[in-house]
Amino acid sequence: MIVVIKKDQDRKQVDNLINWIKGLGLGVHLSEGENSTIIGLIGDTSKVDIGLIRTLDIVESVTRVQEPYKNANRKFHPQDTIIDVGGHKFGGNHFQIIAGPCSVESERQIIEVAQAVKKAGATLLRGGAFKPRTSPYSFQGLGVDGLALLKKAKNETGMPIVTEIMSEEHIDDFDDVDVIQVGARNMQNFDLLNRLGKLKTPILLKRGLAATIEEWLMSAEYIMSEGNPNVILCERGIRTYETYTRNTLDLSAIPVLKERTHLPVIVDPSHATGISRLVKPLSLASVGAGSDGLIIEVHNDPIHALCDGAQSLRPEQFEDVVKSIDLMLPAVGKERDS
Repeated sequence: MIVVIKKDQDRKQVDNLINWIKGLGLGVHLSEGENSTIIGLIGDTSKVDIGLIRTLDIVESVTRVQEPYKNANRKFHPQDTIIDVGGHKFGGNHFQIIAGPCSVESERQIIEVAQAVKKAGATLLRGGAFKPRTSPYSFQGLGVDGLALLKKAKNETGMPIVTEIMSEEHIDDFDDVDVIQVGARNMQNFDLLNRLGKLKTPILLKRGLAATIEEWLMSAEYIMSEGNPNVILCERGIRTYETYTRNTLDLSAIPVLKERTHLPVIVDPSHATGISRLVKPLSLASVGAGSDGLIIEVHNDPIHALCDGAQSLRPEQFEDVVKSIDLMLPAVGKERDS
């Protein structure tokens, strides 16, 4: 349920209404804009007398929200959420590029790639320390040692780091991670989502392999309902009948999400295609569709990469992608950090 307060109302009256709502055992999401204040009621609102609220002088309108996600719903929060990661902002007219290797392989490798992607225009460094792999015989990442190498790369370049968490038991090891990524396979790991909701660290939530948009938003709701509002959604392709590409990038999800949620939305064209030569055109298509950023795999030696070399760009290819993105951003009203 959404209660819209009339402009320039007495703050004490608004607070009294909020306290009354909380007294009914409901949660409250308050969104204060330039022209209106919106009170979102969270919980079982069947006990609320809409007619009574509508009679209050300070109330402009009352509407029931049908969607099961509340905190993530744009109706509750009409303005875009802006998430600041080390001075780099996601959402609104901001555009960020996250880049780096699929997995951290060595100190030399991660620092060399970090320096290269920063020079080319990336603002955040990605790198997998813990790697979910389909085969138990594939490289699984360096684990905690990989996190330590990411921190060295951060100290060397000043770039905030983005890396994936696999299990609740590793949460304490992620204290110095700037953005914690939840991969497609863990999108509905609700115990993990609840634990991450108790943090303030931004969470990059990837869409599940066959998840609907509503299921994806409900996963975001798990995190937000525990108190962490800093969720960045990442479209990374879904599983379809098509076999030419690794997955099928759902570009339609971007404008749909922009209508339904205030959260930032970025795109992973590397995992979506699995083919490095397709990363550039789909990156540009994502910009045109309104995404707030990209996360791109870059490796200094893709042929010998221990993970996903076929979809990784070389640094000079990544630089070319960034230059093309810069030409498109003014057309969609967005700006990239310099």
